Amino acid sequence: MSESLFEAPPEGEQERMVEALLFASAEPLTVGELHARLPHGCDAPRALERLVRRYEGRGVRLMRIGDAWAFRTAADLAFLMTRETVETRKLSRAAIETLAIIAYHQPVTRAEIEEIRGVSVSKGTIEQLMELDWIKLGQRRQTPGRPITFTVTRGFLDHFGLESPRDLPGLKELRAAGLLESTPPPAAPEPEAEEEQEDLFTPSPPEE
Repeated sequence: MSESLFEAPPEGEQERMVEALLFASAEPLTVGELHARLPHGCDAPRALERLVRRYEGRGVRLMRIGDAWAFRTAADLAFLMTRETVETRKLSRAAIETLAIIAYHQPVTRAEIEEIRGVSVSKGTIEQLMELDWIKLGQRRQTPGRPITFTVTRGFLDHFGLESPRDLPGLKELRAAGLLESTPPPAAPEPEAEEEQEDLFTPSPPEE
C-alpha cells in the first residue's frame, strides 16, 4: 500500500480543517479533541498558531480559554453584542462575593469561603453559581473530613473573556464588568445587610 495514503494534509488544508471544526463547535475544543477529529498526522497546535495570526485585527479572534480554543468576538467590538449578552438573572451580592472568592482563591472549600466573607454561604448561592456553569466541584482536600473544594469553570473564563484565572482583573475592572456594585451602600444599611468591603477578601463581621 502506498505511503502517500498516510501522509498528513498540507498545512493550509489542516488550518482550514481546524477552522471549520472550531467554527462549527458550540463549545471550545482542546488540542486533543481536535486531533481526534483530524486526519492522522495533522499538527493541531501549528494550525492554531497560524489561525491566531490570520485572525489578528479581525472582528473575531481565535482565543485560548483554559485548555481549549474557540472563536470569539474581538474585545473592542463587544459593545455591539450588549443586547445579546445581558444576563436575565442578576446575581445576589452574596453570589457575587462568593464567585469572586472562588475565582481568586481556588481551589477553596466552603468553610474557607465563609471565613473570608465572615458569614455563612447558603446552599442556594452555591447552586445558582453551579447552574450558571461558573463554578464546579474540585478535588477533596486531604484534611480531616476531606472537604470538597470549588473552582471556576471554563464557562466562567469564556463568559468574561479570560484565558486563565491568572488573567483575572483588579477591583476597578471587576466593577466595570458588573461583578461589583459601582456605588457604595447607604450610610445606614438594614440590620441584616452586609457592609460592602473595599477589599473583597477582608473578612467582614458576622451577621446578627
